[in-house]
Amino acid sequence: MIKIGLIGKTNTGKTTFFNSATLATAEISNYPFTTKQPSVGNAHAITLCVHKEFGVQDQPKNSRCIDGWRFIPVELVDLPGLIKGAWEGKGLGNQFLSIAAQSDALLHIVDASGSIDASGKIAEPGSGDPVADVGDIEEELVMWYLKLFEANRDKMSRAADPVEAITEVFRGIGVREDHVKLALAQNNLVGIPLEEFGPEQSKDFCWTLRDISKPTLIVANKVDLPTSTENFKRLREEYKDMIVVPSSADAELTLRRAEHKGLIKYVPGDERFEINDPASLNDKQKWALNLIRKDILGEYMRTGVQFAINVAVFKLLKMNAVYPVADAKKMADKHGNVLPDVYLMRSGSTVADLAREVHSELAKGLLYAIDIRDGLHLPADYHLKDRDVLSIVSAKKKK
Repeated sequence: MIKIGLIGKTNTGKTTFFNSATLATAEISNYPFTTKQPSVGNAHAITLCVHKEFGVQDQPKNSRCIDGWRFIPVELVDLPGLIKGAWEGKGLGNQFLSIAAQSDALLHIVDASGSIDASGKIAEPGSGDPVADVGDIEEELVMWYLKLFEANRDKMSRAADPVEAITEVFRGIGVREDHVKLALAQNNLVGIPLEEFGPEQSKDFCWTLRDISKPTLIVANKVDLPTSTENFKRLREEYKDMIVVPSSADAELTLRRAEHKGLIKYVPGDERFEINDPASLNDKQKWALNLIRKDILGEYMRTGVQFAINVAVFKLLKMNAVYPVADAKKMADKHGNVLPDVYLMRSGSTVADLAREVHSELAKGLLYAIDIRDGLHLPADYHLKDRDVLSIVSAKKKK
């Protein structure tokens, strides 16, 4: 399962974001290190389901289908808040970095209202600087990579294949060989001996490697507060190379809980919600929902929580939603469930990769796959596309 880490300073709303996406009940308080241990829960990436295209009624097993949208589980991890010097072990730095290493992508939650100071403590709204906060955390991540690079530079320099050596050193934090090659190429360092890297070259390489191996977007949280408007603009201007998503995790949590109680009809990520029975709401509930409708959905179209997760999965990680079926004619599994499963497959993945994901036995005897749309037989090295519906043909059946 894809793992997405929530990073940022304390009191930026990471835990509220986590709770709103997972409907969990992790502790929420405005003081440093509320999140002392990582909270792990299931959120969802949402994509348009293929069942309407084929005119069938699906029967999902590993996911859900709501109003024509497939909700595909992803793992969300709320990480302890970072402080300056985390890469040196300050605060909960070592714990944070070891957990962040296991994430496929990162959502950097920042307080767009400027209501925290540089250390993550609550401050007067507008007095903090979210642009600087982003820079602080990015620096910690880069220094974490640089520390690992420098600690192993001598060993890597003596290796016959420097790319392989770098990959081996960073493999434990999710770095692949193609990440290393791309980072070297982007910094014009291909063919240059590692011992000749200057301090600036080493840091630039580590910055690029971090960016490639842990793709990150900025979630400008608390955009419902008045002091966030100008800061949101500043974030987009300062970090033009990154995606900045406006968000109100508080609003999303309110909507999710209201939907859970049956007060409203709301699908995460929607631009609107419907009140089921206005008479059942008290004045406080009516006020809160009207405020969300006017100041959040009216201004930004959505709360941003689900949108941020979708962007991380489908844009940053470039995942494709692929539907494997056993029966090509009925588009069903061996039990007759129509379009039961959907898998998130990385761009460049093949039929063989999908077979391994579904079951190791299918992969061992893989022959080909059948494209349900046109009946074509696809080879094992066929590159999967988003919304592919395929029947895997194997000499060995899934047990």
